[in-house]
Amino acid sequence: MTTVEQRPKNRPRSTDKALLTAGIAAGPVYLGTALAQALTRPGFDLARNDVSLLAIGPHGWIQVANFVVTGLLVLACAKGLRSTLIAIFGAGLIAAGVFTADPAGAAISWHGALHIVAAGIGFLAFTAACLVQKSGYSRATGIVFLAAFGGVASGSANPVVVIGFWVAVALAFGWLGVTAVRATRTINH
Repeated sequence: MTTVEQRPKNRPRSTDKALLTAGIAAGPVYLGTALAQALTRPGFDLARNDVSLLAIGPHGWIQVANFVVTGLLVLACAKGLRSTLIAIFGAGLIAAGVFTADPAGAAISWHGALHIVAAGIGFLAFTAACLVQKSGYSRATGIVFLAAFGGVASGSANPVVVIGFWVAVALAFGWLGVTAVRATRTINH
């Protein structure tokens, strides 16, 4: 068994397996919770409404909790991956839950502005985490995610833009899960 001192700098320890597993779980938790709400919330339209709008209203606490729990899972994974950029993404998710979005068409409030800023910083950090990788899959994920984020950040409610962002979010969490799985395979038992 190797000691920490003998372990290559970027190779995870066996104690990191649980942290990496959190990253594998993050996507299914986030997407499953968001889609369950989107499909059962009266008036919510997957083709026109951003997931952040689920944090509004009497059942908004569910999406707030989804943002926070998913952010904590991503933070755990970031620790296992030793990735500051992924940690910023996780922190952005948590802050996006704490500072809820404003209803569509409403004036931007202070908490709505902080929601946008927190999500934006987190999404840009995620994109950077993808782009610094050597694989084409990672870089493609970062580019697609950045383009989709740009589309929804423009305020567009065009169904192609909104659905494109939902797909990009699924792709992003897929990338995180694959990255975590690959890292668990390098753990020396």
